[in-house]
Amino acid sequence: MSAIRFGVIGCGAIHKNHCDAINELPGAELTAVCDTDPLKAQKAAQEHGGRAFMDLEQMWSHVDAVTICLPSGMHAEVGIQAAQQGKHVLTEKPIDIQYGAAMRLVEACESAGVVNGCISQHRFAPDIQRLRSAVQEGEFGRILHADMINKWHRTQEYYDSGDWRGTWALDGGGCLMNQGVHYVDMLQWIMGGIEAVTALTRTQARSIEVEDTAVALVEFSSGAVGTINASTVCYPGLQERIEVHGECGSAIIEGDRFKLWKVDEEGAKAGAYGDGVLSQPAPNVSVSYEGPEEGGSQIIWGDQHRMQIADFVEAVQQGRPPFITMRDALQPLRTILAIYESGRRGGQRVALSEVK
Repeated sequence: MSAIRFGVIGCGAIHKNHCDAINELPGAELTAVCDTDPLKAQKAAQEHGGRAFMDLEQMWSHVDAVTICLPSGMHAEVGIQAAQQGKHVLTEKPIDIQYGAAMRLVEACESAGVVNGCISQHRFAPDIQRLRSAVQEGEFGRILHADMINKWHRTQEYYDSGDWRGTWALDGGGCLMNQGVHYVDMLQWIMGGIEAVTALTRTQARSIEVEDTAVALVEFSSGAVGTINASTVCYPGLQERIEVHGECGSAIIEGDRFKLWKVDEEGAKAGAYGDGVLSQPAPNVSVSYEGPEEGGSQIIWGDQHRMQIADFVEAVQQGRPPFITMRDALQPLRTILAIYESGRRGGQRVALSEVK
């Protein structure tokens, strides 16, 4: 079987991950890179291979599939064009910044019969998958509470580095839509869906249109409750974190790796203060953390992009949906848009079904 010819559209910060992954995969070939800035396109072609294009219309005949690394507000527009040309489409996160546009992209891909997906590479992390399996199979008993914390740091210079950054028109949001979308997706995927949110959003420390801080109370479809807490103004920037708490166990993931794993069906019947693992220690007492297996997974930057693109290549070759389809990507988008709507309403409850 001949290699699938890929074009990478958009030569900004994330394109290198896509180019490197495509070049490492035996079933894929990087034949094109495209950017409206000729210097960026030519530099990408020199560094990664493929032919440099500044015009999509000239590129279509040279590719079988595209990955879209453009500003978020352009994903649907360009993805629809690719689908109409019969090209398989993989877009960076988020799928788009508007739910209606994202749905049009999904429908265009499905109507054209092309393989489609959206980058959410953290779903490929072994510990993330292990936690989802444990939650869905009831290893912690009934889940009562789950939280996502994504406290990163982005300077004003970061936002000033591109005229699309920090804008509603092309970034679509701030600490949630751009940075927090990955772990919003992990939270809703692990927990099996979100029903409604009650949120506050603020622009506290950066000169941008969008939020640099967001806090939301979350009602999960299962009946559990929790929080989403995101920021890009927490110096020096901390590891993203997910906490899941059930009747007989808890787990904490930081940076895609287990920080804590404690499951004991009898533990829930322990004394008034549990068995000590999660109780507050004295200043000179350390709390031990253990994962479900010895050692734990090793996460290397770029590996999970390669894993997701490898799955996408196999999906094209085998004529099957990839592990993460564009329809899957609608759910974290819907959650974030519901948080924004709740923030605009001054903290009123917003059901995800209201997001159209």
